[in-house]
Amino acid sequence: MKTTSEPLTVYEGQFGQYTITSEDLKGVKIYRIGLGLSALSFALGSGLILARGATSLTLTLLTPLFTLFCLGLGISLITIHIYLIPLHRFLQVCWGIGTLTAIILTLSCQNPLALCIYENPLTLLGIGFTFVALTGIYFKEAFCFNRLETKLLTPLVPMLLLGHLLGVLSVGVEQALLGIWTGLFIIFALRKSFQPLIPDIGDKSVFTYLEQQRSASVS
Repeated sequence: MKTTSEPLTVYEGQFGQYTITSEDLKGVKIYRIGLGLSALSFALGSGLILARGATSLTLTLLTPLFTLFCLGLGISLITIHIYLIPLHRFLQVCWGIGTLTAIILTLSCQNPLALCIYENPLTLLGIGFTFVALTGIYFKEAFCFNRLETKLLTPLVPMLLLGHLLGVLSVGVEQALLGIWTGLFIIFALRKSFQPLIPDIGDKSVFTYLEQQRSASVS
C-alpha cells in the first residue's frame, strides 16, 4: 500500500525559506541527552565531594564520573547549533584540549585525577579548557534563550576556576560556588529537556547563507 508522508512545515527565515527535518529534531534530542549526561555526572561528582569529602572512594569515583561528563559534553558540542562556525570549532577544540589533558594526567599522575588537579592548580591551564567549552554552551544558551541560570553560570564557572588557579578563594567559598554551579547546571538541564525542540535548531536559512558565503570565498 502506498503511503504519503505529511508535508514539512515551511518556515520563513532571515535569508529565505527552510524546513525542519526529522534529522534536525534528532540532533536536538542528542544535544540534550549529552547535556543531561554531563549535568548528572557533574552533580553526582560534586555531591560526593561536598557530602563525603575527599575520601578514597570519592576520589576513585570522580574519575569515571568526569569521563562521563566529558563524553556528554562532547556529544553536545557535536550536535549544538551555533551560527558562527569558527566559534563552534573553537569550543570543540577547547573540549579536545581539556579531554586530552585529562587523559594525560590520569595516566601520569600517581594520585586520582581530582586530587591531582586540586593539589596542582596549574593543571587547570590544560584541563580547564573543558570548562571553557562548557561555559561557551552556557553563554550560547543565555544569549539565545535569555535563561537566568545560564546568565549566572557564564561568569560563575571562570570565577571559580580562576580563583582556585590563583589561590584567592578559601575552601568554604570554593565549596559554596561549586554547590551553586551544580544546582544551576541541573536546573538548566532539566528546563532544557522540557523546552520545545524547534527553537534549538534556529534559523536554518542563516546556516545556508553562511555556507554559501564560505563557498564563494573559497572559489
